[in-house]
Amino acid sequence: MNRHLLLLAIAQGLFLTNNVTFIAINGLVGLSLAPVGWMATLPVMGYVVGGALSTGLVAKSQQRFGRKGSFQLGLLVALLSAGLGAWAVLTQSFWLLVVTTFVAGYYSANAQLYRFAAAELTTVDYREKAVSLVMAGGLIGAIVGPNLAMYTKNLLAFPFAGAYVALALVAVVSMGVMAFIEFPPAPVASSTDQPGRPLGVIMRQPVFVVSALCAALGYGVMNLLMAATPLAMQVCSLPFSDTAWVLQWHVIGMFAPGFVTGHLIKRFGVLPVMGVGVLLNFACIAVALSGAELNQFLVALFLLGVGWNFLFTGSTTLSMLSYTPQEKNRAQAAINFCVFATMAVTSFASGALVTTQGWAWLNWGSLLPVALAGLGLLWLRGSGHLKPKLASA
Repeated sequence: MNRHLLLLAIAQGLFLTNNVTFIAINGLVGLSLAPVGWMATLPVMGYVVGGALSTGLVAKSQQRFGRKGSFQLGLLVALLSAGLGAWAVLTQSFWLLVVTTFVAGYYSANAQLYRFAAAELTTVDYREKAVSLVMAGGLIGAIVGPNLAMYTKNLLAFPFAGAYVALALVAVVSMGVMAFIEFPPAPVASSTDQPGRPLGVIMRQPVFVVSALCAALGYGVMNLLMAATPLAMQVCSLPFSDTAWVLQWHVIGMFAPGFVTGHLIKRFGVLPVMGVGVLLNFACIAVALSGAELNQFLVALFLLGVGWNFLFTGSTTLSMLSYTPQEKNRAQAAINFCVFATMAVTSFASGALVTTQGWAWLNWGSLLPVALAGLGLLWLRGSGHLKPKLASA
C-alpha cells in the first residue's frame, strides 16, 4: 500500500458512487418519463452502450495523454453529463436523459481502467492485492451512492433531479483526488521496440478468452439483476428506502471482499476463487427465486455482489497473463468492450423482462450465462494453458 494506491482506491469509490446512484435512479426516472414501460431501462442501457463505444477512444486517449490526463478527461465528461442529467429531469425529457447517460459512458469506460492502473502503482508480486484493494475502494460507493439517491430525491422540483446535481459535485471531488496521484510514466517507444502482437493474436489465447468471458458474463449477470431490482421492488410495493438499503448491501458485497480477494488469489489460485464466484451467483439466483420479500432481495443481491467481486477481480488478474506492457492498451480496451457490450444487452433486457415477464423469469434466464462462465473455467483448468501455481493452490 502507498499513498497513490490509496488515492486511486478513493477515486474508485467515487466512481462507484456515480454508478450506484445511476443504477438506483435511472430506471425509476426512465419509468416515469418513458413513453412505454419496457423502455424504462434505456437510460441504463445508454450508459453502458456509451461505455462500449468509448473503449477505443479511451485507449487512444490513454496512449496520447497517459493515465492521469485520460482519467481527468473522463471526469470532466462525468461533470458535464451529470449537469445534463439534472436538466433532462427538470425539462422532463426522456430522450435527453438517454443521450446524457450515453455520453456519461465515456467516463465509465475511463474509470473501468482504474483497476488495471492499480497494478502499475506497486511491484509485480503485489499486483493481485493492489487490484483487490483498489476495488475495495468501491465501499465508498456502497455507502454514499444509495444514501445520495435517497436524500437528494426531493431536493428539486422533480424527483431525483437533485441526485444528478450531487453527482456533478462528486465528479469535482474526484478530479481533486486524481490531481494528487502520480502514475509511472509510459514506456518511451524507440525504433528498436517490438510493437507487440496483433490484437487478434492476443484475443485467441485461451487465458484471454476465459478472462474476457468471465469478466463479461459476471458483470452482465450482475448488471441484469441489479438494474432490475429497483423496478422489481417497486412492483412488489416496497418503498424506495428499502431499495436503497438493498443496493447498499449489494455494493458492500461487491467491494468489501476486496480487502481479502487478493490474498485468496495468492493463497488458493485465481481459478478456484473465480469458481467460488460462479457458485455464489448460483446461490443468489436460488435465493431470488425463493420469494420476493425484502429479505430475499437483500440476501440475493448481497450474494450477487460477492460473487461478482470474486469473478471480476479474478478475471482482471487472469487477463494480465495474456499481454505485454506494449500491448496493454489494446488488450484492456478489448476486455472492457466485451464487458460493456454484454452490459448493454443486459441493461435493456432487465427492464424489458422485469416489466413484461417478471422477476422470477429474469432469474431463470440468468442461469445460462453463469453456467457458461463456470464451463469456461473448467475448460481452462483442464487445458494446461495456466501454470499450476496460478490455476490452483
